[in-house]
Amino acid sequence: MGLPRLIVITDWTLPEERHRSALEALARLGPEVCLQHRDPGTPVRTFLERARWLAELTRAGGAQLAINGRLDVALLVRAHLHLPVEAPRPREVRPVLPADRWISAAVHSTAELAEAAGADAFLVSPVHAPGSKPDDRRPPLGAEGFERLARAAAPTPCFALGGMTAERTRTVRSPWGIAVQSGVLRALDPAAAARAFLEALGSPD
Repeated sequence: MGLPRLIVITDWTLPEERHRSALEALARLGPEVCLQHRDPGTPVRTFLERARWLAELTRAGGAQLAINGRLDVALLVRAHLHLPVEAPRPREVRPVLPADRWISAAVHSTAELAEAAGADAFLVSPVHAPGSKPDDRRPPLGAEGFERLARAAAPTPCFALGGMTAERTRTVRSPWGIAVQSGVLRALDPAAAARAFLEALGSPD
């Protein structure tokens, strides 16, 4: 299975019934959408139980699933893997992942791009001030900063992350895809918001 175009990062701080309902709707949008299971600070058993629920959901609905930072959980639920900056590097985990699993890595600078060599995709952030992280003090990259890092990363695909909207997606030159949390999960209709992002992205180059 190839890379998705839209990665939606879970937000388990939302009211659980609303959050699960949104994820159920998103899982039915097919392989262009990936749900990335992120749940910082939660007990490992809870993280795994939620990952197993998401794995069942995405297998039934056709969307993809990636696990944030937990190689052990990704292996247990047969998911793809996303590596935060402080996680092991792609070259370290690649040998233990099945060949059909992709690895994405978080990057914020050219130095981090070099450290994340071997990833199948990069999540480049923050392009704009992230709505889900109001305390984030990092200066936004803006569209130009994203494009600079995307050129340095080529030919590895880059996803724009941080404060993204469908309108802002159209101002970023040729991202492979978008990664988003609040822009979809806090929308009145998360599935419609996801489709708007996909429409704004258009076809990959």
